[in-house]
Amino acid sequence: MLNRVRSAVAHLVSSGGTPPQRPKSPDSPSDTSTPPVASETPKSPPARPGSEVWAPPKTAETRASFSRPTFLQLSPGGLRRADDHTGRAVQSPPDTGRRLPWSTGYAEVINAGKSRHNEDQACCEVVYVESRRGVPGASREPPRNQGLCFYYWGLFDGHAGGGAAEMASRLLHRHIREQLKDLVEILQDPLPPPLCLPSTPGTPGFSDPSHMVSPQSCWSPQKEVTHESLVVGAIENAFQLMDEQMARERRGHQVEGGCCALVVVYLLGKMYVANAGDSRAIIIRNGEIIPMSREFTPETERQRLQLLGFLKPELLGSEFTHLEFPRRVQPKELGQRMLYRDQNMTGWAYKKIELEDLRFPLVCGEGKKARVMATIGVTRGLGDHNLKVCSSTLPIKPFLSCFPEVRVYDLTQYEHCPDDVLVLGTDGLWDVTNDCEVAATVDRVLSAYEPNDPSRYTALAQALVLGARGIPRDRGWRLPNNKLGSGDDISVFVIPLGGPGSYS
Repeated sequence: MLNRVRSAVAHLVSSGGTPPQRPKSPDSPSDTSTPPVASETPKSPPARPGSEVWAPPKTAETRASFSRPTFLQLSPGGLRRADDHTGRAVQSPPDTGRRLPWSTGYAEVINAGKSRHNEDQACCEVVYVESRRGVPGASREPPRNQGLCFYYWGLFDGHAGGGAAEMASRLLHRHIREQLKDLVEILQDPLPPPLCLPSTPGTPGFSDPSHMVSPQSCWSPQKEVTHESLVVGAIENAFQLMDEQMARERRGHQVEGGCCALVVVYLLGKMYVANAGDSRAIIIRNGEIIPMSREFTPETERQRLQLLGFLKPELLGSEFTHLEFPRRVQPKELGQRMLYRDQNMTGWAYKKIELEDLRFPLVCGEGKKARVMATIGVTRGLGDHNLKVCSSTLPIKPFLSCFPEVRVYDLTQYEHCPDDVLVLGTDGLWDVTNDCEVAATVDRVLSAYEPNDPSRYTALAQALVLGARGIPRDRGWRLPNNKLGSGDDISVFVIPLGGPGSYS
């Protein structure tokens, strides 16, 4: 049984143009364990060791478009195969040298012609955080017990170009590191976090406590703030700073389009899963499915979008209405009573149709065809600062949020086995595969490998990508049930929660 499953996976992968491949560490230990000290605001250099693979030096646009994750270790020939829409070869890290942290599995495949290049990006790093309040003149590499390490995985699904996804894959973990610098000592102290960080006399923000009013005189007792919520806040701020940096550099660095971002940070025994967009993450634990994110689309965020349109009608111009109707209102229906719902409603009611109701709805369509201002199908992510309504000057960015939803999973509360995994996937996976099908694939593939075989997680990632891609037939890429496979870029991380190289 074990040999048959392995042979089947090897045959499927090789039919796509590449042999089965296994993970390798993204960088050398000096690069991943103790990254170079970054400036207060992470910069966007054209290249750094470990940030890009080689590509023909034609233009900045070409260089960014052909960039693939460093840990794939693609040669120029491998890069061309990865960019082939016809063969759609599955790519995984090579089975040489050091593996990705925690023996993480990874696989990806390019779209079937939806865009010129693969607009997904991925990042896997081990990041060292040094306290911001260091001793002047101290070594740039302080003793390990004076800082923190966090493990980091990120999937970035680009749209309208790959520039935003490529930039986020290089820099978002640096922004997270910067935000955690103030928390190094606090997170390692069992006492509750201080209300204020200490300031130095003579610096902005310093106040003489003798001139301050006692908090008890006008405020209720201080709210309880947990260490966990500090990490969540650091991740949220990092997303915002990344988005602001894209706004500043969108012209000079070819940061075209935008991207969804799904990020996992492991720190001090807890997994922080941050999602902004329509990628998703689930944990499979002892056969149980635990959702760790949700999609942010025009349908799931309808009320937030409508409320903003109601409060700031100038954002809608004279072209859109914040109200939703079951279908587009026709001029002949003026004066009639039609079903509608606004920002306060989850159900439907009737209203008299007025002239303003003939405008195009802010949220229209359903499912994968739902759109904001008839333009974009996701409501959270990074970038999209130049996005405007077609044939209009109305910007869409005010309706898009860069803030992720962060969910926390405490690994120390459960005893995990090698078959317990966290699966991250871009929407190319989830468009054609549901949670139960992913769980079934996890069970089928991992049961064919020895529990201590670290290559099992790469094989699982490949099987998930192959299952969503399908096989080429006369009428396109098809699944075993003859339904259409995913024509989108597909990227998958499989993170073992109890296998070799895990947190324990």
